[in-house]
Amino acid sequence: MSKSMQSQKNKNIFQNIITLFAFMLIITIDCLAVDEIDIKYGYPDQSIFIATVNGKEQPTTPMLFVANELFKKANLTWRATAYPAKRLFNNLKSGETNFSILVRASSLLESCIFSKEPVYTTNLNVYSLGNKPVIATKEDLVGNRVAIIRGYSYGKLRKFIQDPKNNIKNEVTNTHSSAFRMLELGRVDYVVDYASAAKDIIAENSISDVRVDTLSPLNIYLVISKSYSNADELMKKLETIAESINVKEIIKRSGVKSDIN
Repeated sequence: MSKSMQSQKNKNIFQNIITLFAFMLIITIDCLAVDEIDIKYGYPDQSIFIATVNGKEQPTTPMLFVANELFKKANLTWRATAYPAKRLFNNLKSGETNFSILVRASSLLESCIFSKEPVYTTNLNVYSLGNKPVIATKEDLVGNRVAIIRGYSYGKLRKFIQDPKNNIKNEVTNTHSSAFRMLELGRVDYVVDYASAAKDIIAENSISDVRVDTLSPLNIYLVISKSYSNADELMKKLETIAESINVKEIIKRSGVKSDIN
């Protein structure tokens, strides 16, 4: 057997182990649903990461592994469910969902407590090939062909891109991979994507000569619904735990990299 074949075989074995671990994590989470649990963790069905989909059509993102570490150290039982963003926000306001890891959304400030420090930070970037003009602000996208990924709002940027008066030809695609494929084929001038997802696509497809222009940073925080009993006390406990763990290393170990199709 050649070295390349053996290397690929080893890689496949490792990926299978990671997939099995992710599956076991989801099974564990689902099993908690039949018992009384401490935490109802709701997370967006559209992740800032690339995510896999389990057998119940729930996205498995790296933040599930972060949450698992937090609650394990806090000695809390939990259940995770993915929701569309609007429903997730409504659940947090009503208390049906009592925990999440999200951006500091102004619509949740009255009903939720946010951690003082973000648990993860990424950037909203614009990607291009060759000598395309630098994109420093959203206005620089006017008159260009831009790929955006279905399901993302990019804050308020999506509305700007899709506003006809801005003369931006936007191509909506289903996956991160297909957006960068369009860029490689010259079908678009720019791709708008989060660095947390795009870096894996660029590396795995060996896309060269990529220029990255950052539009804005994106911080995500621990979020607890104020309706949760002793919400302030729990937040302090989770903040202390979050400071003691290496979130980036947990995300790296999760191995969740495959694109949702």
